[in-house]
Amino acid sequence: EKKKIKKTMASGIGSRVVVAASNAARRMGLALDGMGASMEVAKYTERLVPSTRFVAVDGVAPAVSESAAFVAPSASVIGNVSLGSKSSIWYGATVRGDVNHVVIGDNSSIGDRAVIHVAKIQGDSPTVIGNNVTIGPGAIVHAATLGDSCVVGASAQVLDGATVQEGAYVAPGAVVTPGTTVPAGQYWAGSPAKMVRSLSDEELATIVNSANETTQLASLHAGECAKDLAQLVADEEKYLDDLERDPEYFQPTGVDEDDVLGQGQPGRIFNTTLSHPEEGLKRKQNQ
Repeated sequence: EKKKIKKTMASGIGSRVVVAASNAARRMGLALDGMGASMEVAKYTERLVPSTRFVAVDGVAPAVSESAAFVAPSASVIGNVSLGSKSSIWYGATVRGDVNHVVIGDNSSIGDRAVIHVAKIQGDSPTVIGNNVTIGPGAIVHAATLGDSCVVGASAQVLDGATVQEGAYVAPGAVVTPGTTVPAGQYWAGSPAKMVRSLSDEELATIVNSANETTQLASLHAGECAKDLAQLVADEEKYLDDLERDPEYFQPTGVDEDDVLGQGQPGRIFNTTLSHPEEGLKRKQNQ
């Protein structure tokens, strides 16, 4: 009994020593952190950055259609923004309606890293984007109006007060200067952008077809981005299984009624009612 008491006392003392040492180390760490912060020339406070996918400004939040095709997790939709049905905003894109409003019609797409903004200080100009509009990656549309079924190419710019009419095409890298109107059915290129030629009927039809294809692709991305961790792990396991399983070996067949222990494949071979007859009797009783 004396030995047991001594062991208990020793373990109690040891635990107290560990707790005291850990508390001392924690206090020392905080002191070192405070000393380092006081020595900093440029003060920096690390903060957890919240999601900027949907951000309200002055109490006005983005209005996104329930049937919108896709808004990427890394996109930023800010303030007074309206997004129509089947429209999509892709990775890294920013749509900012902070000092005015942005309207995006149906079946339109805002490409990767594109920037859509408005104006208030130098003119009161919202941004209005019609239906079936394709805005390429890296493009800038600032306080401008885009008619239906038009295209703004990659890295192109459409600036304050400019108008791109229905069926017009702004070439990649072109700059449509403030107040300029790009007439319907024309192809403009250059900096500053100028008319190059008129679009053919086939090219005009391609604009709408391209918008529809982008919407289909957006739906695919929306489904993938909506998956949780369990679904991602299951997809990876299925991919590896399909990659490595010999087609002549038995294949997974979904839920196996004879897998009484719930172990999955190869449960249908080993975990059957033949090897566990009591489970078969329980099943019959439940039926």
